[in-house]
Amino acid sequence: MTDATAPAFQGYATKGYRAYVLGALLVVYTFNFIDRVVIGIIQEPIKAEFGLSDFQLGLLGGPAFAILYTLLGIPIARFAERHNRMTILAVCLGLWSAMTAACGFAINYATLFAARVGVSIGEAGCTPPANSVISDYFPSDRRASALSIYALGIPIGSMIAAVGGGWIATHVGWREAFIWLGVPGVLLAVIVKLTVKEPPRATAKAEAPSFVSAVAALAKKPTFWHVAFGSALASFVGYGVGQYLTSFMIRTHGFSLFEAATIIGVVLGLCAAIGTFTSGFLADRISKRHPNALAWLPALGFFIATPLYLLSFVLPNIWIAMPALMIAAIAHYFYLGPMYAVTQGVVEARMRATAVAVLLFVVNLIGYGMGPPVIGALSDFLANGQLASAGLTTEACATLTGNASCTAAVEVGLRWAMMIGVCGYLWAALHFLLSARTLRRDWVA
Repeated sequence: MTDATAPAFQGYATKGYRAYVLGALLVVYTFNFIDRVVIGIIQEPIKAEFGLSDFQLGLLGGPAFAILYTLLGIPIARFAERHNRMTILAVCLGLWSAMTAACGFAINYATLFAARVGVSIGEAGCTPPANSVISDYFPSDRRASALSIYALGIPIGSMIAAVGGGWIATHVGWREAFIWLGVPGVLLAVIVKLTVKEPPRATAKAEAPSFVSAVAALAKKPTFWHVAFGSALASFVGYGVGQYLTSFMIRTHGFSLFEAATIIGVVLGLCAAIGTFTSGFLADRISKRHPNALAWLPALGFFIATPLYLLSFVLPNIWIAMPALMIAAIAHYFYLGPMYAVTQGVVEARMRATAVAVLLFVVNLIGYGMGPPVIGALSDFLANGQLASAGLTTEACATLTGNASCTAAVEVGLRWAMMIGVCGYLWAALHFLLSARTLRRDWVA
């Protein structure tokens, strides 16, 4: 899938320095996800203090973050096509870290919502420039592995947010969890700016194409759009169901906040890391023999994950359900490395940051923007149905602390909402399979 007449690009700088750069960007992306998902880990005490519904929690986890994160990603990426990407990344890292700490000073739902919006503004400037930099450091035959390592920031960040956020919220308070996890990112921003060099672009002498030209080029790449929509559906399920996993463990299996967060963070975080890295590693190793591996590996993961997630949600004993939950977590993350690798591979070098921004626009608008509130609203709806059948209302349950019918309704509503949600992985698998039809034709380098 590469041009045999072009000189082989061996990568910029030494192997050791490339490894350092990739490691530094992995740490940045890890902080990105710590600050992004910690609210889902500690949302039960927030729900109790501010008297929130699952839908309101979903708005904090979804639209409060996703709207500006999605809209600003493209203009920031366009800016990154012409200016120093590492400066942009460092400034944005400092901003989102400071706003994460600001969440800890919220006095009500509105101020917490506003601080989450601030986090989203900073995080919009992370992945497009980071992906572009990685692609200029690494040759195409190492890119899927490099981007999969970068994507490990998702499970590692989620794991740290779960264990660290859960411990701090349990032993100190939920406000301190935001502050303690946010402040270190400001220091990291300074370190990254001082130590990571801006690489020369693969087409340094060429002007970056206009946004219209970049989108026009993407419009001719059906592979990109199938991968984008498949990833958006996977993100819808991942963010939507994922935000409530800790709550599910607390409501259904009776764990404390720290116990639930530790299980989600350590066990499922490690499984997600294995799945994320394995997909990119396998794709790089087998693509010469199986050129469409970047398409069918994610689909295979979704087909494996869906029935296993359903099984794990209905089994009454979490320890019996855990093997199914672990394998499902490994399999469903097979899409992350290939998602970025395909996006980088179907466009010219000066379009890469823009291509990633367009990808994230689609993925986060559908996935992050809609997933958490839809699952939350569905949970409330199903819980209200259970209450109605028992002759109760949510208002009545607010005054009936410990009422068995109220507790059961909330648990059943969330369980069924999550089970309905994970079926979206099958739709995502279809889009990845369809991308295989045009992958080789659309590939650039």
